[in-house]
Amino acid sequence: MADRQSARAAIAALTAEFEELTEAPGDPAGDDGPLAWAGYADSRARATARTGERESVVHGLASVGGHDCVLVSFEFGFLGGSLGQRTGDRLVAAYEAARRRGLPLVSLIATGGSRMQEGMVALTQLQRVAHASARLRAAGPAQIAVLRDPTTGGGWATLGAGADVVLALPGAQVGFAGSRVRPPDADPAAYTAEGQLAAGQVDAVVEPDGLPGTVGRWLRALRLPDAPPDPAPVPRALSAAGLPETGWDAVRQARSPSRPRAEAYLDDYFADRLPLVGDRCGGTDPGLLAGFGWREGRSVAYVAQCGTATRPAGYRTAARVIRLADRLGLPVLTLVDTPGAANDAAAERAGAGAAIADAFAAVAAARVPLTTLVIGEGGSGGALALAAPGNTHVTPDSYFSVIAPELAAAILKRAPDQVRATADQLRLRPQDLVELGFARSVVGPERPGPCP
Repeated sequence: MADRQSARAAIAALTAEFEELTEAPGDPAGDDGPLAWAGYADSRARATARTGERESVVHGLASVGGHDCVLVSFEFGFLGGSLGQRTGDRLVAAYEAARRRGLPLVSLIATGGSRMQEGMVALTQLQRVAHASARLRAAGPAQIAVLRDPTTGGGWATLGAGADVVLALPGAQVGFAGSRVRPPDADPAAYTAEGQLAAGQVDAVVEPDGLPGTVGRWLRALRLPDAPPDPAPVPRALSAAGLPETGWDAVRQARSPSRPRAEAYLDDYFADRLPLVGDRCGGTDPGLLAGFGWREGRSVAYVAQCGTATRPAGYRTAARVIRLADRLGLPVLTLVDTPGAANDAAAERAGAGAAIADAFAAVAAARVPLTTLVIGEGGSGGALALAAPGNTHVTPDSYFSVIAPELAAAILKRAPDQVRATADQLRLRPQDLVELGFARSVVGPERPGPCP
């Protein structure tokens, strides 16, 4: 079990710059609540005496790492951090403050869920929170959640899982079902921060002493720009490979195990990177890297294939990042390198077709500029789904094809010795792609400037 800090201790551990906002009106401290639950007023009075708080959340204006935000912190010592009507009032006020000021909202969550002593009145606060969250999302500013111990029930299903970036403290209990209501034979690891990270529901597990720096970096990366963004500059090529003479030479160069991969390109391109992990549907794809990076004084979203067959979770993660960047007004860089979409039975059961369609849709609908560099294999629609129409570039050791030459030969019922000739016919070389109008340029090892 992780350490349980008070609301104000959690704030103090994150920042020394916090200004509490005025409470919303309507404090029900003098009665037993909407259900006339006997003893409820006394329970609240004891909670106030124990914690010094009049409700289970504190909210106000804060600065973390020099970046302003609206900060919400839960007091678990006040009736288990539960959500009642008064909690809903404060949470809605916090979201509205963020919306009016154009600031991101950071939530330090520790809650057991809805408050039983207020019945359905408490439960419907989740709808109020969801509505306030949607209003803030429509206005643009980002939402960052920090999951403390425990984060369960409606608090997890609204402020937590509904945030753009989900961070968690080590060992925190995280799940919709609290420890007293989940099935007795349930795997306890599934209800931890680490388990939720593995399942693609959490972006990072952060040690407490690293939390201020991490939140500050995210606030910098996700801040709304002052003007429409320019396209992300095209990365430079990291190998000294020359242009291939034949189609098969292009395939061999792209498949070379010594060719630079996405991780090397991202490290060369960005001064700082913050990964986003998972598709929020229970899946992750280790063959796809996504998140936001800092380059030359501005934030750029990135999606990078790592040379493996991209799985449905990878496409859903990519779509999630592209849509977030589009909402925030930040440019996107994609690195294409895959033999194609995963086509095994597990991928089909996980919705490969729908996931690829979602990635195509996210790219097509993006209002911010996208830049693509093909750094290796461009395998069919599984690669094209992440390519920027009209702004795709290629390295000398890459290729792009409607289908792999081996598969094309098999479909055309050609002998195996015809694979190389088929590769030539597909015109998949980098220089072919430029001539065909698919790619704008073949990039070299010199660092390019901004796209024209």
